[in-house]
Amino acid sequence: MDLDKLRKTAAEIVSRDDVKYLIGWRRGTFGYRVSPHFVRDAAGADELIFSPLCISNLANYLTLVEKLPVPRGQEPDTRKVALMVKGCDSRAVAQLLAEKGIKREEVVVVGLPCPGMIDRKLLAEKYPETEQAAEIRWRGEDFVLVDGEEETVIPRAEVLAEKCRLCRHPNPVLSDVTVGEPVEPWAAAEDSGVAEIMAKNAEERWAYWEEQFSKCIRCYSCKNACPLCYCEDCILDRLDPIWVNRSVNFSENTAFHLARAFHLAGRCIECGECERVCPAGIPLGKLNRMLAQTVREEYEFEPGLDPEAEPFQASYKPDDPEEFIL
Repeated sequence: MDLDKLRKTAAEIVSRDDVKYLIGWRRGTFGYRVSPHFVRDAAGADELIFSPLCISNLANYLTLVEKLPVPRGQEPDTRKVALMVKGCDSRAVAQLLAEKGIKREEVVVVGLPCPGMIDRKLLAEKYPETEQAAEIRWRGEDFVLVDGEEETVIPRAEVLAEKCRLCRHPNPVLSDVTVGEPVEPWAAAEDSGVAEIMAKNAEERWAYWEEQFSKCIRCYSCKNACPLCYCEDCILDRLDPIWVNRSVNFSENTAFHLARAFHLAGRCIECGECERVCPAGIPLGKLNRMLAQTVREEYEFEPGLDPEAEPFQASYKPDDPEEFIL
């Protein structure tokens, strides 16, 4: 990735009169951390990075920034928000556009072809973090950890994030400007996690998810990080009538996670943010990918590819197949 070109492009975008800021990534304060970065002027673009550590999906900020009405005496800022996106991130933007969660004229999409991201937990297990902010780059098929003059080659297979191992769309599906050369899509690996669960009978699956959901502390990190969980009036937050109690137990946790999963059916773009941020280590990505795989195989529908497409749950057809429904 040519960082000079990226920063120059970002500086040009935020200098436009119709753009209020650009959302990207910058190096964190220590170790392998990377932080979201709001660039409000050309000088701020100098901190932007794009590296194998930029795994977070920033598309959820599009539905979080500046909610109307504004404070008394102020006028709403209707300028555009620019957003840096990888392939999976761009699918979230496309799905938000398809659902009319955002308007196309409100966003400037900066596409970044993605050679694959690192799972920070896997990285830290094999290459312990230090207090100093680390720098990691792509080199061919592998990653390189740079520490001053010393470089350590990290084999791709050791630390590649699961979502990247399964990725079918490494290049942005939409963008206003693209920085970097397109990545040659790789053959997505078999989803062994979903296959393992699908091989279980009903009782075994129930036991598996009972064990997983019992870990949940109901911190709502999965819901907050998900770019497609943007309803202002979420049914899972309602108190009157109450659909899911605040109790942290298997029953209420199950209701919470299954409600989220079914609300994401035909909408989840498989960015893996829910599982990445879960402090309890619940494999929520597997749950969502199970439904995504069913939608893909049974209905030949994949969300987040066409911003003009009709949303899956609004696309009922009388001749939809029913043989697989129990």
